[in-house]
Amino acid sequence: MSTPSGFLRGTRALFAAAAKSAAPLPKTNVASTSSKKPTAAAAAAAAKPSKEKKASTSGIMKPTPISPTLQSLVGAPEISRVGAVKKIWEYIKLHNLQNPSDKREIICDDKLKKLFNGQDKVGFLQIAKLLSPHFIKTV
Repeated sequence: MSTPSGFLRGTRALFAAAAKSAAPLPKTNVASTSSKKPTAAAAAAAAKPSKEKKASTSGIMKPTPISPTLQSLVGAPEISRVGAVKKIWEYIKLHNLQNPSDKREIICDDKLKKLFNGQDKVGFLQIAKLLSPHFIKTV
């Protein structure tokens, strides 16, 4: 890989030479470090409550209401998009619905046909797109 301006040209040889001449780091004995008692500062830091805000779930990780068709397969009134795809894959693996000659292709049974607009076969990359209409938009 070369850069257009020649910047960093020839640095591979410099880095290789530096790596050879660098002394290896001393190894520490694991048994001796585990017997040390924690310092007072470390104990105080562990006792302080964290001031970090808990990140709220959003996007594909946020549980949203789903259609009754998807509810019958998933078993919950609300689920995240990621969770729904995971449940679909669990169902596919449990009922052995992957095409044996092409594992990327899913052969739909009656439940999946209802979910995937009556299609007999679905590619694994189409699952998320075909699930999209089953997530109810909330304002």
